[in-house]
Amino acid sequence: MINGIINVYKEEGYTSFDVVAKLRGITKIRKIGHTGTLDPDATGVLPVCIGSATKLCDMLTDKTKEYVADMKLGITTDTQDMSGQVIDEKEVNITADEFRDAILSFIGPSKQIPPMYSALKVGGKKLCDMARAGITVERKPRDINISDIKILDIDDTSAKIRVNCSKGTYIRTLCNDIGQKLGCGAVMTGLVRTRSGSFAIDNAYKLDQIEELAKKGELDSIVTNVDEVFSDHKAVTVSGENEKRVLNGNQIRLDMKERFVRVYLENGSFAAVYSYDRNKDCFVPFKMFL
Repeated sequence: MINGIINVYKEEGYTSFDVVAKLRGITKIRKIGHTGTLDPDATGVLPVCIGSATKLCDMLTDKTKEYVADMKLGITTDTQDMSGQVIDEKEVNITADEFRDAILSFIGPSKQIPPMYSALKVGGKKLCDMARAGITVERKPRDINISDIKILDIDDTSAKIRVNCSKGTYIRTLCNDIGQKLGCGAVMTGLVRTRSGSFAIDNAYKLDQIEELAKKGELDSIVTNVDEVFSDHKAVTVSGENEKRVLNGNQIRLDMKERFVRVYLENGSFAAVYSYDRNKDCFVPFKMFL
């Protein structure tokens, strides 16, 4: 059975759920989850966790992301991208320099109101389902952080930007907000996720490529092992009493005070990630992978 992460290149037209369903068919494994929704029109990196790696889904969703987006001024839609209905069009009377300044002004921490057309839930109902029913509800602003924006191309009415941002950042909402700041509106016309945490687009695989590798029995060649996700944490091997404690999911004592450690059994198998508890002066289970 596969236990690890596959870096999927999500193609246009697929939902993130479609990708998971397709991989279940390819791998014959039910326990699969993705690490952050991509809109059907968007493409790019979608790390998918399989088997025991599904315990990592929440952690990988929390990782920073990088996107390349195209946007156009003068148009506003109900979805904030080109899949929606146009609700306003305005003449654009700004310079490229004014456009550039507005884009770069969004670098840093801020609050962003999630769009109605999103998978977020309010009162147990998805916002997108309510939006399709013609219902608009109040959404609370959420804290986001845009650590960097690079302007790859720009003129008086359109731009291509590379954005590095925190989890929960909606790039189409960023484009919309830039347009609102300029007073003419804006819409996102294209989106590619180029990185999610340590997973980059250069080593992402399309579904047909993954299916072909599975037919050849070579799927393991593109699976990232669970412990590789924690490669920036120190590795320790336990034996004797500590190994027994790990096998039972109990706390252990180590001669170190690292925030997190990767724990391996004496036979070399990866067992868990432990975190240091200052109050107890010992290490306690953070994520178990036995």
